[in-house]
Amino acid sequence: MSLLKRIGGPPASPQSNTPAEEPKSEPQNALSGKMTAPPPIDEPPRRERAPEPRAHLISAQESAPDDPLQQRMLELSLWIVDRIQSSLNNQTELQRTPESERMIQERFTNYYRQSGMNLTDEQGKQLYGMVMDELFGFGPIEPLLQDVNVSEVMVNGPNTVYIEKKGKLMATPTRFANEEHVLKVIDRIIRPLGRRIDRKWPMVDARLPDGSRVNAIIPPCAIDGSTVTIRKFSKDKLQIEDLIRFGSITEEMAEFLRACVVSRLNVVVSGGTGSGKTTLLNVLSNFIPEDERIVTIEDSAELKLAQDHVVRLEAKPAEVDGSGRVAIRDLVINSLRMRPERVVIGECRGGETMDMLQAMNTGHDGSLTTLHANTPRDAIARMETMALMAGMDMPLRVIREQIASAIDLIVQQTRLDDGQRKVSYITEVQGMEGDKVVLQDIFLLDIKGKTSEGKMIAELRPSGTRPRFSTRLEAHGFKLPASIFGGVMPRETSW
Repeated sequence: MSLLKRIGGPPASPQSNTPAEEPKSEPQNALSGKMTAPPPIDEPPRRERAPEPRAHLISAQESAPDDPLQQRMLELSLWIVDRIQSSLNNQTELQRTPESERMIQERFTNYYRQSGMNLTDEQGKQLYGMVMDELFGFGPIEPLLQDVNVSEVMVNGPNTVYIEKKGKLMATPTRFANEEHVLKVIDRIIRPLGRRIDRKWPMVDARLPDGSRVNAIIPPCAIDGSTVTIRKFSKDKLQIEDLIRFGSITEEMAEFLRACVVSRLNVVVSGGTGSGKTTLLNVLSNFIPEDERIVTIEDSAELKLAQDHVVRLEAKPAEVDGSGRVAIRDLVINSLRMRPERVVIGECRGGETMDMLQAMNTGHDGSLTTLHANTPRDAIARMETMALMAGMDMPLRVIREQIASAIDLIVQQTRLDDGQRKVSYITEVQGMEGDKVVLQDIFLLDIKGKTSEGKMIAELRPSGTRPRFSTRLEAHGFKLPASIFGGVMPRETSW
C-alpha cells in the first residue's frame, strides 16, 4: 500500500463531481485521516521547522522559512497524484504525450475540486506543475534539475535540500513530504537502470536520462534520512573557448594542450572531487582527430565526445546474487582487443591503473584518463598505490618506471575557495632520476590573494621552461613559439 493511501486524502466538497473513472467516495483529510473539513488556508496545520542552514552557506531565497501553505500544497499534490495513478488501471509507466497530458489535466481539475482548497490562479498553476513533476519527473527536485545554473543537487533527508550554483552551496526551501517520498523518487531514478537499493545493500550509483550522475544512500547507513546527490552535466557541450572565457585556462595553455593531444601524448587529468576533471577530459577528448577510433571506458557514462567513431563502454554492477559484475579493469583489458587508436578512461580508481599503464607502454599512445589527487606529485603517488592494487608482486621502482615511461603530461584541475575551477598545473613527466619520477611544471597557477568580496585573485602563467617532448610536437606540425612558454629558451637538465 502506498504512502498516500495510508494517510488518506482531503475531504470531498459537497458540490464536487466525482470523475467517471472510479466510484464515488468521500476521501479523508490528508493530514489527520479523519472525515473532517480541511483547515482554512490562513490557518494551516503546523509542523516543525527544518534546520536552519549553516552560517557559511549562502541560502536560497534568503533562507525562506517553511511556508505552511506550501506544505499543504505538497501533500495535496501527492494525494492528487495517488488518485490519478489509481485511476490508470494499474498502468505503471505513464508516457508523456499530448493525449496523456490532456487526460491528466482533466483528472487534476476534478480531484482539485474535491479537495475543497481555494487557491489563486498562480497557486493553481504551481500545484499542477507539482503534480506533473511527480508523474513525469523527480518530484520536488525536478525544478532544480531543470535550472541550468544549478550544477549539483544534494538531498539530506526529506526536510533539507542544498544546491550548488556558480560554485557556491546554497540552502533551498525545497522539501519532501516525508522519508517515503524520498524513497519513491530514488526508486523512480534507479528502476529503469535495473539497479537495486534496500536495507541489505543501501547504496546505489546511477544516472539520469540526461547523463547526470546520481548517488543515493538510505537507512540504516544514512542516519538522518535518505540522502541523494546528483551531479548535473551541462546539456551544451563545453568547448575549449568556453574554458578560456571562464578563465579556467589561457589561450596559450589551450594551444599547448591541443598540440599534446593531437601529437598522441598520454595525458592524465588530476584533481579533487568536483574540481571539473570530467569536463576538462571531455574538452581534451574533442581535440582527437576525426579519423581515429576512440574507445571510452567509464564507471558511469558521462563523456560526450563530438567525434563519430566512438565506442562507449560502461561498467556493470553485480546482480542481486553477487554475480555478473564487470569492472573497469575488465573493460580496459577487453578494449585492447577492439583495435582502439585512443583509449579514454573516465577515471582510474584501482587495479585498472596497471592495465592502463601497460596499454600506454605497448602502442596505445594518446590515451587519456582522470584520477583523484591534489597535486601532480600526489598524482604520481596515487598511480603507484592504484597499480599495486592490481595484485601483481612488483617492486615499487618497477611501477615508477612504468609510470615515467607511460605518462607524458599531468594536467591538474583545482577548485578554488570561491568556487572557481581552474587548471592549476600543466606538468611534464620527464623520466626517472634514481628512484624518483622527475616532474617539470610547464604552466602553473599563481594565487596572489583575495578581494574584499572573497573572490580569489589568481594568474595562470608559464613557468619559462619548454617541455622535452617539443620534438614530438614538431614532428606533428606544431612549432610552438617560445612566447607560449614565457619567452625563455629551454635549459639543459641532467638526468
